[in-house]
Order: sequence, then C-alpha cells, then structure tokens
Amino acid sequence: MSNNLLTVAYIAASALFILSLGGLSNQETARQGNVFGIVGMVIAFIATAIASVQMSAYGLLGAVILPGAIIGAMVASRVAMTSMPELVAILHSFVGLAAVLVGFANFLNPDTALVGVEATIHQVEVYVGILIGAITFTGSIVAFGKLRGLIASKPLMLPARHFLNLGMVAVILWLGYEFMGGPLLTSLQALLAMTAIAGVLGLHLVLAIGGADMPVVISMLNSYSGWAAAAAGFMLSNDLLIITGALVGSSGAILSYIMCKAMNRSFISVILGGFGAGASQSTGAASQPAGEVNPIQVEEATEILENARSVVIVPGYGMAVAQAQYPISEITKKLRDRGTTVRFGIHPVAGRMPGHMNVLLAEANVPYDIVLEMDEINHDFPATDVVLVVGANDTINSSALEDPNSPIAGMPVMEVWKAKTVIVMKRSMASGYAGVDNPVFYKENTRMLFGDARKNVDAILAQLTTQTLAGSRG
Repeated sequence: MSNNLLTVAYIAASALFILSLGGLSNQETARQGNVFGIVGMVIAFIATAIASVQMSAYGLLGAVILPGAIIGAMVASRVAMTSMPELVAILHSFVGLAAVLVGFANFLNPDTALVGVEATIHQVEVYVGILIGAITFTGSIVAFGKLRGLIASKPLMLPARHFLNLGMVAVILWLGYEFMGGPLLTSLQALLAMTAIAGVLGLHLVLAIGGADMPVVISMLNSYSGWAAAAAGFMLSNDLLIITGALVGSSGAILSYIMCKAMNRSFISVILGGFGAGASQSTGAASQPAGEVNPIQVEEATEILENARSVVIVPGYGMAVAQAQYPISEITKKLRDRGTTVRFGIHPVAGRMPGHMNVLLAEANVPYDIVLEMDEINHDFPATDVVLVVGANDTINSSALEDPNSPIAGMPVMEVWKAKTVIVMKRSMASGYAGVDNPVFYKENTRMLFGDARKNVDAILAQLTTQTLAGSRG
C-alpha cells in the first residue's frame, strides 16, 4: 500500500472514530456509533497490516491474531452485563501491558535512522510510554480484583501514603535522568527499575481508592489506556494510533471529571486515593440511622403500584445482578397501558461503570424517552406517588444530604424519600458498596420488599397480568 493510500485510510478511520464517539453520546444513536467504531477499526487494522508487515511475516501475524480474536469473541459473547465492568478493567490492563512491551521492543531494537534530537525525543517517548503503560497495567488489575470481589473494596490507607507516592514519583524522575545518560545506571537498568516502581505506584493508587469511587476509577483507567496507546503511537510513528489514543484518553478524562462532579468528589482526590480534603471526607462520626423498617409483601407492593398515578423506577446494581430488567420492562408497559405515568431515574454512577443501567434498560427495550438522568428527575420526586427502587443503595442514600459526617456527605443522590411512598427491593439490610448505612430504609414512607429482586419483580408482574386479564374479562 502506498503512503498516500495509507494516509487516506487513516483519515477515514479517524473520522469514523470521531463519529463513533458522537454516536455513543446518545442512546438512540449508540448502536450506530458502535458500527462506526467497528468499521473504523477494521480499516485501521487492514491498512496498518498491509503497510507495515513484510509479506513473509503474514503467517506469523495470523498465528498471533487468530487465537486472540477467537478468545476475545468467546469471552465477549459469554460475559454477563453484571460482569462487564471487570471485563472493561481487565481489557484496560492489556492495553497498558501492550504499551510496556512496545516500549521495551523499541528500546531493545532502536531505529538507527534516528540521531541527535530525534533520538533523544524517541527515548523520552519510550520512557513515558512504558511509565503510563505500567501504571495502567497494574492499576487495572487491582480494579478488576475489586470489582470481582477478589480484593476488598475498602481503601488501603497506608501511613504517609501520599509521601510514599511522591517518593516513587521522585525516584521515577531520577531514573528518567539516568535513562537519558546518567552516570550511575545503564539505560536498561534504569528502565527496568522504573517499570517496577511504576507498577507498584499503579497498584497503590487504585488500592487506596474505595469501592464507592470505582466507577470513576474505571473511567480514569480508560483514559490512562488511551494515553498509553497514544504513547505507543509515538514510539511506532503511527499517526492513527496517536489520534485514537488521544481521543480515548481525553474522552475518558472528561467523563471522569463529569462523574466526580456528580459525586461531589475532588477529581485529584479520587485519582490520588484521597489526596487533599475532598467533600466526601469528614472528621466527625457519622450518625447511625434510627427507627424501624416497614416490610411488605408482593401483594401490598402490587396494590400500591396499581393505585399510583405516577411511578419513578430507580434501578441499581442489584437489578443487574438479578437480571430483573426484563420483567421491569414488562411491568412498565402494563402500568403505562393502565394510564400510569412511569419514568426511570438514573444516577450518573449507578452500577459499576458509566452507563451501566442505561445499557441494561435498552437491552430490555425500555423506551429511551422515559429514561431520565438524576438532574432531570430529582425535582419531580415530591409530586411522585410511588418510587420503586430496584437494588440501589448508595445512590439513594439520604445521609449524603442530611449527615455532614457521612463518608458520602455532599454527594448528589436520587432524592427518592421525597415521594409519597418508596418501595425498596433489597435482599437484606446490608449496606451498599460504599459500606454506608441508609436512613431512607427507616423513613415512615418507605416500604421494604425483601428478597431476590427477580423473584419479587416476576411476582408483581404475574399479579398485574392476572388482574389485567380479570379486568378484561369482566
């Protein structure tokens, strides 16, 4: 392939990637955005393979790619939506590892055509690329472990942890000097030492972040993986990889910032594992919820829903675990057929990754126009007859607004307790992923429907169906 054709292919792929990001910003166009991204990647892959690989190497290339493609397709087709966050995390680790391997390959097999300033710049690219890749690799593994339940979600708060991080950064900077020609270490020794320290830094940064902030961590690791890919692009002199990495890196950083604002978190505080005084940190003791819960059965919950004129459904990770989105969609249809106004309220960090709940509801064919974000629905709760909470906890926790000493104080939440009646579907009274008790469960207008969300939702749907048939026969 000539350089001109390669340039055209890269421009086309870049345009498709940008269109993909634009499509993914809206539920109605998300499917089209995915198609744009797939087509762009196919063009990029074919163009790069034809332009960069000698004919004799195609057999080796196929032998490497085909097993990976088969494994990836099998894993992606079998993974449940509840496991999607940890799949994303582990894929980020692969990107980081790839950047590390590309960096070492470039260092061990340098381009002899680069001399003078160009060679110096290339060395910096190699060093920075391996640094970002190593942090992304180990940090993503920890994120995977936390999301998978293999590592405790509580933050690891080592003594003087910030000084430890600063010390590692200082050593990395000194090793960079040695790598560029310092007198004490060879370049390879400095590079190996930096890689090890960067890996430890990545581990420590994510271990120090609590479970409540894991959605932000996933988004930020996405950004890291983008910058790692961009660094690999510089090392390989591949313009498309630079553009793609920059798109992923910048979009991930912007999304992380938006999510931090939605959680009233300091962006720097979350990324550095609590560095500084964020709004979520408090010095006093959080108050414990007081009162008694009001448990109900399926029959009473069904009756409350039947008599409501307006219903807001607030899903959480529990809905994903129970795979309850499908009967929830059917309940929504039946209530709307009765003339009930039904809408969904989605917190920005509901679930374990951005957009998790939106994807689940779209998968169950819930109409896009009744799925609203927190800022769009919060002011309507006082005029709502019933709020049905399905497996949400931290995102509806009133202590965020009522208790200044709460660990999640200041975090914007779904103000469900302002509705006339709140029905909470929950397995038990256990605290949520953030480990914070929820006073909403003890409020007078709250009814607790304990048990598996899927079974309870199926039972409500069955009763609504039976009563609808009885009404039509009558």
